[in-house]
Amino acid sequence: MKFRMQHQNFNVSDLETSLRFYEKALGFTEIKRKTGDGFTIVFVGNDTTDFQLELTCLDDHPQKYDLGECEFHLAVRTEEYEKAHLLHEQMGCICFENPKMGIYFIEDPDGYWIEVLREKNR
Repeated sequence: MKFRMQHQNFNVSDLETSLRFYEKALGFTEIKRKTGDGFTIVFVGNDTTDFQLELTCLDDHPQKYDLGECEFHLAVRTEEYEKAHLLHEQMGCICFENPKMGIYFIEDPDGYWIEVLREKNR
């Protein structure tokens, strides 16, 4: 059996704030939206992959979620690592760096971490 990764879900407390963050920080834009009784789900992504990030906002849960020790993350690669680092530095969202490994992490408005990696030379 083979499986293809489809999406990752992050529950968010303020959908519009999250959408602005992901568009500015990573260039992710809205792909599709589902609205139901008490919830809104927005899938965001870009044209580099079919993988999508699902942002779920529950009407009756306006507070941030308890992410425990936050020992999980989403990872992205970029060919413009230095440019991305400068943008994220200006946004004030870099939460951890490991220069020896050539990686850093940004934190979204709800506390989720996203690892930023250099695109490997092929």
